[in-house]
Amino acid sequence: MPWTSLRAFLIAAVLAVLLSGCDIVQQQMGIENPAAKAARDDAEGRAVGGACRQSGRAIEDCYAIYAWLPKASIYEGWRDMDAYMRENKLETVEPQLPPVSPPGARKRAQPADGGEKAAKKSS
Repeated sequence: MPWTSLRAFLIAAVLAVLLSGCDIVQQQMGIENPAAKAARDDAEGRAVGGACRQSGRAIEDCYAIYAWLPKASIYEGWRDMDAYMRENKLETVEPQLPPVSPPGARKRAQPADGGEKAAKKSS
């Protein structure tokens, strides 16, 4: 009898140790928990939506630029920022940097001397 309970205890302890390492194994392999990814995407979508509203960007443009984020969370962030800005009588903040291109879009190389200088020389 004592050996059977000891054996059952040892098996349970080994299983507990092995199963507790699943998160570590998933992290090492780069596997992300779907619930954590959804929560992160929701938070990013709200932040992006709020930033789009604050910069005066249309919600449709925001959807197009940040297509990989959930539209619902972008809209919630945009709507919350709109209410906040109206309540506090805040104006939009014009962006100082050029708009970000969506992922996967190719960047065009700008000429080093500037396109305008080359056009003026040829005239």
